[in-house]
Amino acid sequence: MKRIFNLLFLFVIISFQVGAQLPPVKQLITILISPDHADWQYKTGENVNFNVTVLQNDFPVENSTLSYEIKPEKMDDIKSGEVQLKNGTATIKAGTMKKPGFLRCFVRVTMNGKTYEKYATAGFDVEKIEPTTSLPSDFTEFWENWKSKLAEIPVEPVLTLMPERCTDKVNVYQVSMRNIDGKIYGILCMPKKEGKYPAILRVPGAGVRPYTGDPETAKEGFISLYIGIHGIPVNLPQEVYDDLAAGALKNYSKASIDDKNNYYYKRVFLGCIRAVDFIFTLPEFDGVNIGVTGGSQGGALSIVTASLDPRIKYLVAFYPALSDLTGFLEGRAGGWPYLFRGDEIKSKERIETSKYYDVVNFARFLKVDGWYSWGFNDNACPPTSTFAAYNVIPAKKELHIFQDTQHWTYPEQQEMAKEWLQGKLLNK
Repeated sequence: MKRIFNLLFLFVIISFQVGAQLPPVKQLITILISPDHADWQYKTGENVNFNVTVLQNDFPVENSTLSYEIKPEKMDDIKSGEVQLKNGTATIKAGTMKKPGFLRCFVRVTMNGKTYEKYATAGFDVEKIEPTTSLPSDFTEFWENWKSKLAEIPVEPVLTLMPERCTDKVNVYQVSMRNIDGKIYGILCMPKKEGKYPAILRVPGAGVRPYTGDPETAKEGFISLYIGIHGIPVNLPQEVYDDLAAGALKNYSKASIDDKNNYYYKRVFLGCIRAVDFIFTLPEFDGVNIGVTGGSQGGALSIVTASLDPRIKYLVAFYPALSDLTGFLEGRAGGWPYLFRGDEIKSKERIETSKYYDVVNFARFLKVDGWYSWGFNDNACPPTSTFAAYNVIPAKKELHIFQDTQHWTYPEQQEMAKEWLQGKLLNK
């Protein structure tokens, strides 16, 4: 039993480290909802119907009322109402969109005093979604300047062996290195067997937490470096991170957003480059084959790192955050952390700063092969924002859509991404 508990705990930790939520737990009432096109995609001006089935014990629910709301992602309702279930099913005529984007249908049913909800999302001409943000004329100059400043700072890596995490095939270290201000920390996992190995940089999803590293990938013959972004060790007791998340690092994603030279993500982006610097100091690294991967905030950091650092050869990004941040200013969904949604301050300084950190503007300069994946139902990193970034990528790219996923991934997605990245790094 102890071994089973440990395996379940490890699975939960790994899921959080890739910036994803666990798939939802099955409930007593099951709601099935989908658009009436199998690929969930439509042309602008084409009407979409959402088909709904409500089940209890896998049997259709009779004589219940279904309420619904139709809205673009993160926007107000444009249509709402009720329909009566017949043989457990109903069809909702949602209408269409006149511009490329996504239309979402929420449905709710109340049974025995408990309300159950689910939603599905139809995409309209998604390959034509264009960014709302713009590219500053000095974007490249800005980042080259900060990269030059970082290069003046020695890496000064410190590796501390973690014997309790090592295995017969893998050594595990906590590592630290100097960043543009302060340090960056991570967990390094390396094969014990003597040789030269390709490397994978894993960049984290949003939040403040410890990390266990990725010994499984190291066991398969790769150097794996999993970094934190907050300049604090990544192996402290959980309560330390809880206190920081509720205090000093609360809302870190918006810290100093009115100053492009001091916005929080400046040190984060440069820290990712510094992590690459560190990998290149390792004698076990083969000196050439290196990829970067992550989801959500980590998806954003994967694109940013590959764009800023030509040493990166491949990238895998799941539902990248920080994409098309100004979407809300144009009446559509913008990317996490929703800098301009609702009552957020919409000053000129904030808007201008956002352009230097928007993933869209890094995506414009990508030159390496990339593997990307997300779902139409993602309510944390809206697909309007992620498509705005993906559609401007000039490099070789492939997109794997799993339409019904929200801010989580299927095991099959993770396996596909792993096989693609490891195959590329091994030149297969």
